[in-house]
Amino acid sequence: MRKISGAQILVFAAMLITILLCGAAATALCAHWLPPSDFRGVVTLLIAVPIFYLVAFAVYRVFLHAIPLQEGELIEGSRGEFAAQVNILFYLVFFNSLIRTHALPVPLMRLVYQALGARLGTNTYSAGTLLDPPLTSLGDNCIVGHNAVVFAHAIEGPHMALSRVQIGDNVTIGAMAIVMAGVTIDDNAIVSAGAVVRKDTHIGPGEIWGGVPAKRLGHRKDVAATMAMHHETETSP
Repeated sequence: MRKISGAQILVFAAMLITILLCGAAATALCAHWLPPSDFRGVVTLLIAVPIFYLVAFAVYRVFLHAIPLQEGELIEGSRGEFAAQVNILFYLVFFNSLIRTHALPVPLMRLVYQALGARLGTNTYSAGTLLDPPLTSLGDNCIVGHNAVVFAHAIEGPHMALSRVQIGDNVTIGAMAIVMAGVTIDDNAIVSAGAVVRKDTHIGPGEIWGGVPAKRLGHRKDVAATMAMHHETETSP
């Protein structure tokens, strides 16, 4: 892993101070309207936690808008590396504990991932972990199983790269599976529990993959039948 530079730490520290000041001001404003009671301090604390996270989400998204994450090999000293390293600091300080502890209900985690920049279709949820939400896209009716991990980064010694993970509609990723950077999964595919899908793998429509490393095991019969019927309809006079 590359060393995080002083400039990157300073930029993150400036945003951290902004988050703390804005969060404290918003919390104080909310606390001002609370009626006097023995539980006022507890209620203020309960209000403060979501407020600070909401401010952190907002500052993080502003940062990504100003300096977007860049896909591909990240050259040392480049703007792309700068954005990636500050992004890492955000996750180390704020977001990693939030998305890794499973403390929040799955439907609420959907909102968290969307706030962090993930593209999630209708009725799509993750009971696992999306480590790089800004570079992760899932279509409609997808499920990421318990303790599965999807990530769009590759850090191998001094090598550092980012590559978007794109997942289509009606895709199932089984519990404990790992989906690495640059993977594309087409509609109706299944990644079996515990599978490890290597970088830049392309899983076709309706395919079933499993194993370590993951390989094509077969094809969903229901999808194959539907595709065959559709083909016959198109070719019939």
